[in-house]
Amino acid sequence: MSRKIRRVVTGHDANGVATVIMDSDATCILSRPNRPGVTLTNLWQNDKTPAAMERHDDPVDGPLILQPPKHGSVFRIVQFDPEKPEELAKLDGKSAFAEMGASHAVVEDARHPFMHRTDSLDYAVVLTGEIYMMMDEEEYLLKAGDTIVQQGTNHAWSNRGVEPCQIAFILIDAV
Repeated sequence: MSRKIRRVVTGHDANGVATVIMDSDATCILSRPNRPGVTLTNLWQNDKTPAAMERHDDPVDGPLILQPPKHGSVFRIVQFDPEKPEELAKLDGKSAFAEMGASHAVVEDARHPFMHRTDSLDYAVVLTGEIYMMMDEEEYLLKAGDTIVQQGTNHAWSNRGVEPCQIAFILIDAV
């Protein structure tokens, strides 16, 4: 089970004074049986660039979609629990990604069932734990504090350790 993530959002009151306008646990969360051990938590998103600065509504109130909005961005944290190879072998990546509106993103016949590609520029920071970033032919062990700039390439995440791994992602729509 993924830990709750507190989300604090700043803004301005009616007099233009800086204040906190939201302070609570994030509620746009996706955990699913088609991808056990992975929990996505959306914290914020924008649907245009430049971003609107005076939002007081919650822009992530709705279904969690993998891709950022067209011309927009999304900020999320994903927790990857340790994988169980015997369970992983039975899973269907296309079904799992379909639950996020992205069955088209899955790479067919890849070496990991959740190999995928998004049309986004992704900035990521490993917050806790460690994880393998699998590419078409190579893989890289990433640890807490490591950063990733993902430029629309095929990739999958594989936690072969014993502790959960959390990664903060900012996905920006790209062409």
